[in-house]
Amino acid sequence: MAAAKYDVVAIGNAIVDVIAKADDAFIIAENLKKNTMQLLFSTEAAEALYAKMGPGIEASGGSAANTVAGLAALGRTCGFIGQVADDQLGQVFAHDIRALGVAFDTPMRAETDPSTARCLILVTPDGHRTMNTYLGASQFLPESALDRDLIADGAILYLEGYLWDPEEPRAAMRAAIDIAHAAGRKVAFTLSDTFCISRHRADFVKLIENGDIDILFANEAEITSLNETEDFEAAVAKTAAHVPLLVVTRSEHGAIAVADGERFAVPAAPVAAVVDTTGAGDLFAAGFLAGQAEGRSITDSLTMGALAAAEIISHFGARPEVDLKALVAARLG
Repeated sequence: MAAAKYDVVAIGNAIVDVIAKADDAFIIAENLKKNTMQLLFSTEAAEALYAKMGPGIEASGGSAANTVAGLAALGRTCGFIGQVADDQLGQVFAHDIRALGVAFDTPMRAETDPSTARCLILVTPDGHRTMNTYLGASQFLPESALDRDLIADGAILYLEGYLWDPEEPRAAMRAAIDIAHAAGRKVAFTLSDTFCISRHRADFVKLIENGDIDILFANEAEITSLNETEDFEAAVAKTAAHVPLLVVTRSEHGAIAVADGERFAVPAAPVAAVVDTTGAGDLFAAGFLAGQAEGRSITDSLTMGALAAAEIISHFGARPEVDLKALVAARLG
């Protein structure tokens, strides 16, 4: 097996994030479900909500894109595959992710309707985020757009559960799993959201039980939803029986991992105040995968994930504002 050129190659929604503060009254008035991700199905709906939002920040985003951005900040080599339209936001996304040092060469979609995806993120005073996503062009990632050499050159292929919704990307990700495994690489998968799980539980369970997933990322709500139980320990045990490495975040209770039957746990990293939980799980995955790429222990990799997540929730946005490498070095050396 040839040596990997990239630590992680990710496939996910290529989205421009728009993040603004909002109070609970606004969430209720707009009939939104707090602390979840909901889909917007038209440009008109996206524009209407955007017009009502207060001032905020705009940046390239998407769950898997946030993860590779975090990995790049930790000094790891990454690639990203995702669909944008050949429009202004598409150019913004491409320039931004490349500026972070991430390889991104997915051909832009010539058609500009639907336009490049955007996620309207409303952050309430308690730090929770309510995401309203217009997937736009990101729903049209075809298998033909996959860079097969890039996938085969990544030590780990990281797949975003959110992208399982549309048919074309779902087929593309199935093909990517085969490409990665044929090249002797590992496949990581993030469950993304409980609503996502409810839509695709049967598919996700089949992927896990068929051995398609080598590393599975979930939070506490997601792992219990996947297994349709409120018993956390039972859910972990059931899924861990089919996945070589299961990683589960537990918010303020830290995180656990189960690798080949052995369990590891770390506490949450301290944070002065939770400002915005956007990207917390994405950056946790970045920290953990960076630790694994560096050859660190599972416990130290969990700690790196916790440190990256704590940094990201201390401010608005899903991009680190401090040197993550220095943060890790100060804690772990």
